[in-house]
Amino acid sequence: MAGYSKTFGINKNKELTERELEVLIEVVCGLTNKEIAKKLFITDHTVKAHVSAIFKKLNANNRTEAAMKARDLKLI
Repeated sequence: MAGYSKTFGINKNKELTERELEVLIEVVCGLTNKEIAKKLFITDHTVKAHVSAIFKKLNANNRTEAAMKARDLKLI
């Protein structure tokens, strides 16, 4: 399915991509960026970019706040 990108919505302009959701799940599990990168076969830099995008989309300031908002929104 080339070019297919499933999104998980917060609202129309702030949807999480499938990959961002995968990263978010690992953040909620308490993994570090390095551990997430190794598990998902991506670079630390890519994980950092995904985490930053997740924070922005969820209007979160840190990993704990992102996890709480994700649970409240039933994203995880």
